[in-house]
Amino acid sequence: MNSTQYTAADRLVINLDQALRTLFGRPLITERPNPAAQRQETELSAQTRDHTARLMRINHTGEVCAQALYQGQALTAHKDSTRRSMARAAAEENDHLDWCETRVEELGGRLSLLNPLWYAGSFMLGAAAGIAGDRWSLGFVAETEKQVEGHLDEHLEQLAPGDEKTRSILEQMKEDEIRHGQTARNQGGADLPAPVKQLMRLSSKLMTTSVYRL
Repeated sequence: MNSTQYTAADRLVINLDQALRTLFGRPLITERPNPAAQRQETELSAQTRDHTARLMRINHTGEVCAQALYQGQALTAHKDSTRRSMARAAAEENDHLDWCETRVEELGGRLSLLNPLWYAGSFMLGAAAGIAGDRWSLGFVAETEKQVEGHLDEHLEQLAPGDEKTRSILEQMKEDEIRHGQTARNQGGADLPAPVKQLMRLSSKLMTTSVYRL
């Protein structure tokens, strides 16, 4: 059974299953290996390990938001081609979710207590973007990925020089986000109005600040 045969009720159940896996279980990942799997662990001070774990917790919550956005957008997408594109991007974001969670655990950290709240809010945003139309939904993806790219650059700059395990994960994530954004633009994503972009930046700032602590 392919995605074009799913009813609205089917897609709702699939989204519920995805939400439960994202928040309380292990996500369904693709065939890609964890880029950090073959990297050697480096010795980090307790303070550096804690800071890096918190950064990766932020990235994990960012991927929780990405899952919710893509699921909301796929649920309300007008075209099957857009829905399929969202589904593939969501599958690759699941890889990021798994890699970030693994790294947080390796560093002795924990996941954010705020994940359910951010998932719910992001899902509603994604659904609203999909209802607005595929051009705006794809434009929302493109702008989101552009902002995430900048956010990843900031985290890469804060890593300890020898922390190749964390660095390899963030670099692969950045490469994927750039590709997802370009794909969305190639499919006709519209350039979002400046006030919307600014609101997205403010929301991202609120997320990173709160999740670093909680």
